[in-house]
Amino acid sequence: MLNIYAGANALKTIQDQGFKQELFTNFLGASGGPKWFTLFGLDKYLFGDFFKERTTELNVIGSSAGAFRSACFAQRDPVGAITRLADKYAHTSYDTKPSAADISQSALEMLDHIFAHNGIDEIIHNPVIKAHFIVAKNKGLTGYEHKLVQGLGLLGSILLNKIDRRLLTWQYERYIYRPSSSGVKINDPYHFTSHYIDFTKENIGSALLASGSIPLVMSGIKNIHGSPKGMYRDGGILDYHFDFSLTHEKQTPGLTLYPHFSPVPKAGWFDKNSSRKVLSKNYQDTVLLVPSAKFIDSLPYHKIPDRNDFKNLDASTRIKYWLTVLSETDRLADCLNEFIFKQELNKIQPFVS
Repeated sequence: MLNIYAGANALKTIQDQGFKQELFTNFLGASGGPKWFTLFGLDKYLFGDFFKERTTELNVIGSSAGAFRSACFAQRDPVGAITRLADKYAHTSYDTKPSAADISQSALEMLDHIFAHNGIDEIIHNPVIKAHFIVAKNKGLTGYEHKLVQGLGLLGSILLNKIDRRLLTWQYERYIYRPSSSGVKINDPYHFTSHYIDFTKENIGSALLASGSIPLVMSGIKNIHGSPKGMYRDGGILDYHFDFSLTHEKQTPGLTLYPHFSPVPKAGWFDKNSSRKVLSKNYQDTVLLVPSAKFIDSLPYHKIPDRNDFKNLDASTRIKYWLTVLSETDRLADCLNEFIFKQELNKIQPFVS
């Protein structure tokens, strides 16, 4: 039902000390839109139970959907917040084929829904769960809203990425929005320029919206408060499933927990259909929690949700399907709880990229 993979160092550490929340100092949340619905039960369990009594800093780093999840986890009631997000997203529908502006407006409404009354203050000032939103600043043609011009820029990105992922530095820079008390640093073997911007009440909403603003599908976010002028879009452009390691200026980094819908992470958005693998060295301290193929096959349509469901299914059918998936993921939480309670460490598989 649930597969658990661990990098070499993470596997040794857990075998020596057991699987316990104190070992983890980082948590990753990937891009992928509604694919994250398969992780909903795990999210509720991890932040409603596993990390509930946490007193030391846990850095939650997310891009796109993962950033939205991190915004939920850093609120006083993380289970309530992630449930609001899942419910709002699952019930999203459009009367006609939506424009980029329509989808962006829907995302903005979702933002207000998950922040609720005091979510912004809770995220900014949470002393334990520290949310980090990854955003990509677009340069050149990719920074334009006109679809033809933007499309030409993205075509250039595809070609550059095919030659060498490092060449994307010509078109994109990474921005990480975070609490002022955060000491997290990204150790990136591809040497993308990374900027760290502190959360404020004026920038946190725009930064989160930008992190999920998919190229061509949604409008970009211009001139985020306290950041250099320019166009900001989906953090998954550079960091779709992540291919970096994490360091910390103020504490000794521990392990990274990474619930993910795939056992095969892809570095960036332009790697989705490529054979490029993430670097094993970047996953030495990482534990992945992944729904098994058997679990996925048990879901309606024998697959996990994705954005194509908006065009392939009518609204009522899609919403029923997505709500069923959200409910079924409680079984994954039960599996993880049993694994932790029994400390069945022999079930952990080595991560191989």
